[in-house]
Amino acid sequence: MEFTIPAMSCGHCAGVITQTVKSLDPAAQVNIDLASKKVVVQSSQDQPTVAAALAQAGYPAQ
Repeated sequence: MEFTIPAMSCGHCAGVITQTVKSLDPAAQVNIDLASKKVVVQSSQDQPTVAAALAQAGYPAQ
């Protein structure tokens, strides 16, 4: 699944996003491209669950 996260702007943001996804699914793969503000997640969780967790962490996805 792919998300665009406009609020993501630095390494700290990327770390929080990665930690948030891995708190849902420790085996998840998280690939972050800060330049394009895109996050690609491979997880056993569904997209709405991951999106809700990201929003709760302060990084709402589009």
